[in-house]
Amino acid sequence: MGPAGLPAPRGLGCFVLVLLLLLGGSGSPGTTPPPRAPWAEEQGAVPEGAPWGRVRYEAVKKHLGALSKHYWQYLACKVWQEGCEEEEKQQGEREASPIPGWGFPLVGQDYLEILSAWYCSFGKCCETGDCRIINNITGLEAELNGQLHGQHLAKAVVLRAVQGFLQSPRPPKALVLSFHGWSGTGKNFVARMVATHLFRDGLRSDCVRVFVSLLHFPHHNYVDSYKAQLQRQISETLQRCRQALLIFDEAEKLHSNLLDAITPFMAQHTSKGQADQQRSIFLFLSNLGGNTINEVALEFWRAGRAREEIPLELLEHYAHRQLLREKLIDFVVPFLPLEYQHVRLCARDAFLARGLPYTEATLDQVAQMMVFVPKEEKLFSAQGCKSVPQRINYFLP
Repeated sequence: MGPAGLPAPRGLGCFVLVLLLLLGGSGSPGTTPPPRAPWAEEQGAVPEGAPWGRVRYEAVKKHLGALSKHYWQYLACKVWQEGCEEEEKQQGEREASPIPGWGFPLVGQDYLEILSAWYCSFGKCCETGDCRIINNITGLEAELNGQLHGQHLAKAVVLRAVQGFLQSPRPPKALVLSFHGWSGTGKNFVARMVATHLFRDGLRSDCVRVFVSLLHFPHHNYVDSYKAQLQRQISETLQRCRQALLIFDEAEKLHSNLLDAITPFMAQHTSKGQADQQRSIFLFLSNLGGNTINEVALEFWRAGRAREEIPLELLEHYAHRQLLREKLIDFVVPFLPLEYQHVRLCARDAFLARGLPYTEATLDQVAQMMVFVPKEEKLFSAQGCKSVPQRINYFLP
Protein backbone atom coordinates (compact mmCIF):
# COMPACT_ATOMS: atom_id res chain seq x y z
CA MET A 1 0.00 0.00 0.00
CA GLY A 2 1.20 3.53 -0.72
CA PRO A 3 1.06 6.16 2.06
CA ALA A 4 -2.06 7.66 0.58
CA GLY A 5 -3.86 4.38 1.19
CA LEU A 6 -3.79 3.40 -2.45
CA PRO A 7 -2.92 -0.19 -3.32
CA ALA A 8 0.30 -0.64 -5.25
CA PRO A 9 -0.45 -2.08 -8.69
CA ARG A 10 0.35 -5.79 -8.41
CA GLY A 11 1.73 -6.03 -11.91
CA LEU A 12 3.96 -3.00 -11.55
CA GLY A 13 7.08 -4.93 -10.51
CA CYS A 14 6.62 -7.34 -13.41
CA PHE A 15 6.15 -4.41 -15.75
CA VAL A 16 9.46 -2.91 -14.60
CA LEU A 17 11.24 -6.23 -15.08
CA VAL A 18 9.85 -6.71 -18.56
CA LEU A 19 10.79 -3.12 -19.35
CA LEU A 20 14.34 -3.77 -18.24
CA LEU A 21 14.63 -6.92 -20.36
CA LEU A 22 13.18 -5.14 -23.38
CA LEU A 23 15.69 -2.36 -22.95
CA GLY A 24 18.47 -4.92 -23.31
CA GLY A 25 20.08 -4.97 -19.88
CA SER A 26 22.05 -2.29 -18.09
CA GLY A 27 24.28 0.56 -18.97
CA SER A 28 23.55 3.86 -20.65
CA PRO A 29 23.17 4.04 -24.42
CA GLY A 30 26.43 4.60 -26.22
CA THR A 31 28.59 2.90 -23.58
CA THR A 32 30.66 -0.22 -24.05
CA PRO A 33 28.78 -3.51 -23.94
CA PRO A 34 28.08 -4.66 -20.36
CA PRO A 35 30.17 -7.49 -18.92
CA ARG A 36 28.86 -11.01 -18.85
CA ALA A 37 26.03 -11.57 -16.42
CA PRO A 38 26.98 -13.02 -13.01
CA TRP A 39 25.27 -16.37 -13.71
CA ALA A 40 27.54 -16.90 -16.73
CA GLU A 41 30.56 -16.67 -14.43
CA GLU A 42 29.07 -19.08 -11.91
CA GLN A 43 27.87 -21.68 -14.37
CA GLY A 44 30.40 -21.40 -17.12
CA ALA A 45 29.73 -21.89 -20.80
CA VAL A 46 26.60 -23.82 -21.69
CA PRO A 47 26.34 -25.49 -25.08
CA GLU A 48 23.75 -24.01 -27.42
CA GLY A 49 20.39 -25.69 -26.95
CA ALA A 50 21.43 -27.34 -23.66
CA PRO A 51 19.14 -27.04 -20.60
CA TRP A 52 20.02 -24.31 -18.12
CA GLY A 53 20.19 -26.57 -15.10
CA ARG A 54 19.35 -25.85 -11.48
CA VAL A 55 22.46 -23.77 -10.65
CA ARG A 56 21.98 -21.41 -13.55
CA TYR A 57 18.26 -21.06 -12.82
CA GLU A 58 19.00 -20.09 -9.20
CA ALA A 59 21.60 -17.56 -10.36
CA VAL A 60 19.13 -15.95 -12.75
CA LYS A 61 16.44 -15.89 -10.06
CA LYS A 62 18.82 -14.25 -7.58
CA HIS A 63 19.96 -11.66 -10.10
CA LEU A 64 16.44 -10.69 -11.22
CA GLY A 65 15.13 -10.68 -7.67
CA ALA A 66 17.77 -8.21 -6.52
CA LEU A 67 17.31 -6.09 -9.61
CA SER A 68 13.51 -6.07 -9.17
CA LYS A 69 13.97 -4.90 -5.57
CA HIS A 70 16.35 -2.19 -6.77
CA TYR A 71 13.85 -0.89 -9.34
CA TRP A 72 10.90 -1.16 -6.96
CA GLN A 73 12.73 0.83 -4.27
CA TYR A 74 13.54 3.54 -6.80
CA LEU A 75 9.89 3.64 -7.92
CA ALA A 76 8.54 3.72 -4.35
CA CYS A 77 10.74 6.71 -3.59
CA LYS A 78 9.63 8.52 -6.73
CA VAL A 79 5.91 7.83 -6.36
CA TRP A 80 5.17 7.53 -2.64
CA GLN A 81 8.27 9.21 -1.13
CA GLU A 82 8.92 5.99 0.81
CA GLY A 83 12.38 4.61 1.46
CA CYS A 84 14.12 7.58 -0.13
CA GLU A 85 16.87 7.64 2.50
CA GLU A 86 17.74 4.02 1.77
CA GLU A 87 17.63 4.69 -1.97
CA GLU A 88 20.00 7.68 -1.60
CA LYS A 89 22.34 5.60 0.55
CA GLN A 90 22.43 2.79 -2.00
CA GLN A 91 22.89 5.28 -4.81
CA GLY A 92 25.94 6.66 -3.03
CA GLU A 93 27.34 3.17 -2.56
CA ARG A 94 26.79 2.38 -6.24
CA GLU A 95 28.60 5.55 -7.27
CA ALA A 96 31.50 4.87 -4.88
CA SER A 97 31.85 1.22 -5.86
CA PRO A 98 30.13 0.56 -9.16
CA ILE A 99 29.18 -3.04 -9.86
CA PRO A 100 29.28 -3.98 -13.54
CA GLY A 101 25.90 -4.66 -15.03
CA TRP A 102 23.82 -3.11 -12.20
CA GLY A 103 23.57 0.56 -13.19
CA PHE A 104 20.23 2.10 -14.22
CA PRO A 105 20.04 2.52 -17.97
CA LEU A 106 19.28 6.11 -18.92
CA VAL A 107 16.30 5.06 -20.99
CA GLY A 108 15.09 2.94 -18.10
CA GLN A 109 15.13 5.96 -15.80
CA ASP A 110 13.08 7.90 -18.33
CA TYR A 111 10.54 5.08 -18.42
CA LEU A 112 10.36 5.00 -14.63
CA GLU A 113 9.63 8.72 -14.58
CA ILE A 114 6.78 8.08 -17.03
CA LEU A 115 5.60 5.17 -14.90
CA SER A 116 5.57 7.39 -11.81
CA ALA A 117 3.47 9.99 -13.60
CA TRP A 118 1.15 7.22 -14.79
CA TYR A 119 0.58 6.02 -11.23
CA CYS A 120 -0.04 9.57 -10.02
CA SER A 121 -2.77 9.91 -12.63
CA PHE A 122 -4.82 7.35 -10.65
CA GLY A 123 -4.42 8.77 -7.16
CA LYS A 124 -2.65 11.13 -4.83
CA CYS A 125 1.11 10.91 -4.76
CA CYS A 126 1.95 13.76 -2.45
CA GLU A 127 0.41 15.20 0.70
CA THR A 128 0.05 18.74 -0.64
CA GLY A 129 -1.65 17.72 -3.87
CA ASP A 130 0.93 19.68 -5.89
CA CYS A 131 1.40 16.79 -8.30
CA ARG A 132 -2.32 17.02 -9.09
CA ILE A 133 -2.05 20.66 -10.23
CA ILE A 134 -1.98 20.93 -14.02
CA ASN A 135 -2.77 24.63 -14.75
CA ASN A 136 -3.72 23.89 -18.35
CA ILE A 137 -4.40 27.42 -19.60
CA THR A 138 -4.38 26.28 -23.22
CA GLY A 139 -7.11 23.76 -22.47
CA LEU A 140 -9.11 26.35 -20.53
CA GLU A 141 -8.95 28.78 -23.44
CA ALA A 142 -9.98 26.08 -25.92
CA GLU A 143 -12.97 24.99 -23.85
CA LEU A 144 -14.10 28.56 -23.20
CA ASN A 145 -14.00 29.25 -26.93
CA GLY A 146 -15.65 26.00 -27.93
CA GLN A 147 -18.23 25.38 -25.19
CA LEU A 148 -19.22 28.75 -23.68
CA HIS A 149 -21.71 30.45 -25.98
CA GLY A 150 -22.73 34.10 -26.09
CA GLN A 151 -20.33 35.24 -23.36
CA HIS A 152 -17.56 37.27 -24.96
CA LEU A 153 -16.98 39.28 -21.78
CA ALA A 154 -16.77 36.27 -19.47
CA LYS A 155 -14.36 34.46 -21.81
CA ALA A 156 -11.97 37.38 -21.99
CA VAL A 157 -12.04 38.35 -18.31
CA VAL A 158 -11.73 34.84 -16.86
CA LEU A 159 -8.89 33.79 -19.14
CA ARG A 160 -6.93 37.03 -18.63
CA ALA A 161 -7.43 37.00 -14.86
CA VAL A 162 -6.53 33.35 -14.25
CA GLN A 163 -3.58 33.34 -16.64
CA GLY A 164 -2.14 36.55 -15.22
CA PHE A 165 -2.53 35.30 -11.65
CA LEU A 166 -0.83 31.96 -12.30
CA GLN A 167 2.02 33.58 -14.19
CA SER A 168 2.70 36.14 -11.47
CA PRO A 169 5.79 35.10 -9.47
CA ARG A 170 4.43 36.51 -6.18
CA PRO A 171 0.76 37.52 -6.29
CA PRO A 172 0.12 39.97 -3.41
CA LYS A 173 -3.30 38.49 -2.60
CA ALA A 174 -5.77 35.83 -3.60
CA LEU A 175 -7.48 36.17 -6.98
CA VAL A 176 -11.16 37.02 -6.43
CA LEU A 177 -13.65 36.84 -9.30
CA SER A 178 -17.35 37.67 -8.96
CA PHE A 179 -19.66 36.05 -11.56
CA HIS A 180 -23.03 37.74 -12.15
CA GLY A 181 -25.99 36.94 -14.36
CA TRP A 182 -29.23 35.04 -14.74
CA SER A 183 -29.48 31.35 -13.94
CA GLY A 184 -28.35 29.09 -16.79
CA THR A 185 -26.03 31.61 -18.43
CA GLY A 186 -22.84 29.68 -17.62
CA LYS A 187 -21.56 30.74 -14.19
CA ASN A 188 -21.32 27.23 -12.74
CA PHE A 189 -20.21 25.93 -16.13
CA VAL A 190 -17.19 28.25 -16.16
CA ALA A 191 -16.37 27.53 -12.51
CA ARG A 192 -16.27 23.83 -13.38
CA MET A 193 -14.03 24.58 -16.39
CA VAL A 194 -11.57 26.45 -14.17
CA ALA A 195 -11.44 23.54 -11.70
CA THR A 196 -11.01 20.99 -14.49
CA HIS A 197 -8.12 22.78 -16.17
CA LEU A 198 -6.24 23.80 -13.02
CA PHE A 199 -6.54 20.49 -11.17
CA ARG A 200 -6.31 16.97 -12.57
CA ASP A 201 -9.25 15.86 -10.39
CA GLY A 202 -11.39 18.91 -11.16
CA LEU A 203 -14.16 19.53 -8.64
CA ARG A 204 -13.23 16.27 -6.85
CA SER A 205 -9.80 17.62 -5.93
CA ASP A 206 -9.00 18.05 -2.25
CA CYS A 207 -7.74 21.50 -3.23
CA VAL A 208 -11.14 22.58 -4.58
CA ARG A 209 -13.99 23.45 -2.21
CA VAL A 210 -17.54 24.32 -3.27
CA PHE A 211 -19.95 26.04 -0.88
CA VAL A 212 -23.62 26.58 -1.74
CA SER A 213 -25.23 29.16 0.54
CA LEU A 214 -28.65 27.59 1.01
CA LEU A 215 -27.20 24.09 1.21
CA HIS A 216 -24.25 24.61 3.57
CA PHE A 217 -25.51 27.62 5.54
CA PRO A 218 -29.32 27.34 5.54
CA HIS A 219 -30.19 28.67 9.03
CA HIS A 220 -29.26 32.16 10.20
CA ASN A 221 -29.64 31.01 13.80
CA TYR A 222 -26.47 28.93 13.41
CA VAL A 223 -24.39 31.53 11.62
CA ASP A 224 -21.72 31.61 14.36
CA SER A 225 -21.27 27.85 14.06
CA TYR A 226 -21.16 28.12 10.25
CA LYS A 227 -18.56 30.88 10.55
CA ALA A 228 -16.23 28.74 12.66
CA GLN A 229 -16.68 25.73 10.38
CA LEU A 230 -16.06 27.80 7.26
CA GLN A 231 -12.89 29.35 8.63
CA ARG A 232 -11.58 25.95 9.68
CA GLN A 233 -12.31 24.35 6.31
CA ILE A 234 -10.69 27.17 4.34
CA SER A 235 -7.64 27.16 6.64
CA GLU A 236 -7.20 23.40 6.29
CA THR A 237 -7.48 23.61 2.50
CA LEU A 238 -4.94 26.43 2.23
CA GLN A 239 -2.52 24.66 4.57
CA ARG A 240 -2.78 21.41 2.63
CA CYS A 241 -2.62 22.89 -0.86
CA ARG A 242 -0.07 25.23 -2.38
CA GLN A 243 -2.82 26.23 -4.83
CA ALA A 244 -6.51 26.17 -3.93
CA LEU A 245 -9.82 27.01 -5.60
CA LEU A 246 -12.81 28.03 -3.45
CA ILE A 247 -16.23 28.45 -5.08
CA PHE A 248 -19.21 30.14 -3.39
CA ASP A 249 -22.49 29.54 -5.22
CA GLU A 250 -25.55 31.71 -4.50
CA ALA A 251 -23.12 34.24 -3.04
CA GLU A 252 -25.78 36.95 -2.76
CA LYS A 253 -27.39 34.84 -0.01
CA LEU A 254 -24.25 34.64 2.14
CA HIS A 255 -24.75 36.15 5.59
CA SER A 256 -22.55 39.20 6.27
CA ASN A 257 -20.86 37.36 9.16
CA LEU A 258 -19.80 34.61 6.77
CA LEU A 259 -18.32 37.20 4.44
CA ASP A 260 -16.38 38.50 7.44
CA ALA A 261 -15.05 34.98 7.95
CA ILE A 262 -13.86 34.74 4.34
CA THR A 263 -12.37 38.24 4.05
CA PRO A 264 -8.99 37.58 5.79
CA PHE A 265 -8.21 34.77 3.34
CA MET A 266 -8.70 37.08 0.35
CA ALA A 267 -6.79 40.07 1.73
CA GLN A 268 -3.21 41.09 1.07
CA HIS A 269 -0.61 38.51 2.10
CA THR A 270 0.99 39.45 5.40
CA SER A 271 4.42 37.97 4.65
CA LYS A 272 6.69 37.26 1.71
CA GLY A 273 6.69 33.56 2.60
CA GLN A 274 2.91 33.45 2.39
CA ALA A 275 3.01 35.02 -1.08
CA ASP A 276 5.64 32.52 -2.21
CA GLN A 277 3.89 29.42 -0.91
CA GLN A 278 0.19 30.11 -1.37
CA ARG A 279 -2.02 30.78 -4.35
CA SER A 280 -5.77 30.77 -3.85
CA ILE A 281 -8.60 31.64 -6.21
CA PHE A 282 -12.06 32.62 -4.94
CA LEU A 283 -15.07 32.49 -7.26
CA PHE A 284 -18.35 34.06 -6.16
CA LEU A 285 -21.38 33.05 -8.25
CA SER A 286 -24.44 35.25 -7.97
CA ASN A 287 -27.71 36.13 -9.71
CA LEU A 288 -27.28 39.65 -8.36
CA GLY A 289 -27.47 42.26 -11.12
CA GLY A 290 -28.86 39.76 -13.62
CA ASN A 291 -31.91 41.90 -14.49
CA THR A 292 -29.79 45.01 -15.04
CA ILE A 293 -27.35 43.06 -17.23
CA ASN A 294 -30.32 41.83 -19.28
CA GLU A 295 -31.67 45.37 -19.68
CA VAL A 296 -28.35 46.56 -21.06
CA ALA A 297 -28.30 43.65 -23.53
CA LEU A 298 -31.90 44.42 -24.55
CA GLU A 299 -31.11 48.10 -25.13
CA PHE A 300 -28.22 47.18 -27.42
CA TRP A 301 -30.48 44.79 -29.37
CA ARG A 302 -33.20 47.44 -29.77
CA ALA A 303 -30.59 49.89 -30.99
CA GLY A 304 -29.49 47.40 -33.63
CA ARG A 305 -26.09 46.90 -32.03
CA ALA A 306 -24.38 43.54 -31.62
CA ARG A 307 -24.08 42.15 -28.09
CA GLU A 308 -20.34 41.82 -28.68
CA GLU A 309 -20.20 45.63 -28.59
CA ILE A 310 -21.29 45.72 -24.93
CA PRO A 311 -18.29 47.01 -22.94
CA LEU A 312 -17.30 45.58 -19.58
CA GLU A 313 -17.43 49.03 -17.97
CA LEU A 314 -21.24 49.13 -18.27
CA LEU A 315 -21.63 45.95 -16.23
CA GLU A 316 -19.02 46.06 -13.48
CA HIS A 317 -21.06 47.36 -10.56
CA TYR A 318 -23.04 44.38 -9.32
CA ALA A 319 -20.70 42.59 -6.92
CA HIS A 320 -21.49 42.26 -3.24
CA ARG A 321 -21.24 45.71 -1.64
CA GLN A 322 -19.25 44.47 1.36
CA LEU A 323 -16.59 42.89 -0.85
CA LEU A 324 -16.47 45.98 -3.06
CA ARG A 325 -16.12 48.17 -0.01
CA GLU A 326 -13.15 46.09 1.15
CA LYS A 327 -11.68 46.31 -2.37
CA LEU A 328 -11.24 42.54 -2.43
CA ILE A 329 -12.83 41.75 -5.78
CA ASP A 330 -10.33 41.83 -8.62
CA PHE A 331 -12.73 41.25 -11.52
CA VAL A 332 -16.49 41.41 -11.92
CA VAL A 333 -17.52 38.92 -14.62
CA PRO A 334 -20.95 39.61 -16.20
CA PHE A 335 -22.83 36.80 -17.94
CA LEU A 336 -25.19 38.03 -20.64
CA PRO A 337 -28.64 36.49 -21.26
CA LEU A 338 -28.66 33.76 -23.91
CA GLU A 339 -30.53 34.07 -27.19
CA TYR A 340 -32.12 31.47 -29.48
CA GLN A 341 -28.93 30.70 -31.42
CA HIS A 342 -27.02 30.13 -28.18
CA VAL A 343 -29.62 27.63 -26.96
CA ARG A 344 -29.27 25.73 -30.26
CA LEU A 345 -25.50 25.53 -29.71
CA CYS A 346 -26.06 24.24 -26.18
CA ALA A 347 -28.40 21.58 -27.59
CA ARG A 348 -25.79 20.58 -30.16
CA ASP A 349 -23.16 20.22 -27.42
CA ALA A 350 -25.54 18.12 -25.32
CA PHE A 351 -26.18 15.72 -28.20
CA LEU A 352 -22.45 15.44 -28.97
CA ALA A 353 -21.57 14.89 -25.30
CA ARG A 354 -23.87 11.87 -25.23
CA GLY A 355 -22.84 10.60 -28.64
CA LEU A 356 -26.35 11.01 -30.03
CA PRO A 357 -27.25 11.91 -33.62
CA TYR A 358 -29.08 15.16 -34.33
CA THR A 359 -30.32 17.32 -37.18
CA GLU A 360 -30.69 21.06 -37.53
CA ALA A 361 -34.43 20.57 -37.21
CA THR A 362 -33.91 18.72 -33.91
CA LEU A 363 -31.85 21.61 -32.54
CA ASP A 364 -34.67 24.00 -33.45
CA GLN A 365 -37.18 21.75 -31.70
CA VAL A 366 -35.11 21.76 -28.51
CA ALA A 367 -34.73 25.56 -28.60
CA GLN A 368 -38.44 26.05 -29.20
CA MET A 369 -39.23 24.13 -26.02
CA MET A 370 -37.61 26.89 -23.95
CA VAL A 371 -39.41 29.98 -22.62
CA PHE A 372 -38.18 33.29 -24.05
CA VAL A 373 -38.58 36.78 -22.60
CA PRO A 374 -39.51 39.68 -22.66
CA LYS A 375 -43.07 38.87 -23.65
CA GLU A 376 -42.98 41.13 -26.72
CA GLU A 377 -39.52 40.42 -28.12
CA LYS A 378 -39.08 36.83 -26.87
CA LEU A 379 -35.34 37.39 -27.14
CA PHE A 380 -33.70 35.78 -24.10
CA SER A 381 -34.06 32.25 -22.75
CA ALA A 382 -35.56 32.54 -19.25
CA GLN A 383 -33.49 29.56 -18.04
CA GLY A 384 -30.50 30.05 -20.29
CA CYS A 385 -29.17 26.61 -21.21
CA LYS A 386 -29.82 25.10 -17.81
CA SER A 387 -32.50 22.58 -18.79
CA VAL A 388 -31.25 21.80 -22.30
CA PRO A 389 -29.56 18.45 -21.37
CA GLN A 390 -32.89 17.25 -19.97
CA ARG A 391 -34.84 18.45 -23.02
CA ILE A 392 -32.91 16.24 -25.43
CA ASN A 393 -34.27 13.17 -23.61
CA TYR A 394 -37.48 13.73 -25.59
CA PHE A 395 -35.56 12.97 -28.78
CA LEU A 396 -33.85 9.75 -27.76
CA PRO A 397 -34.39 6.90 -30.28
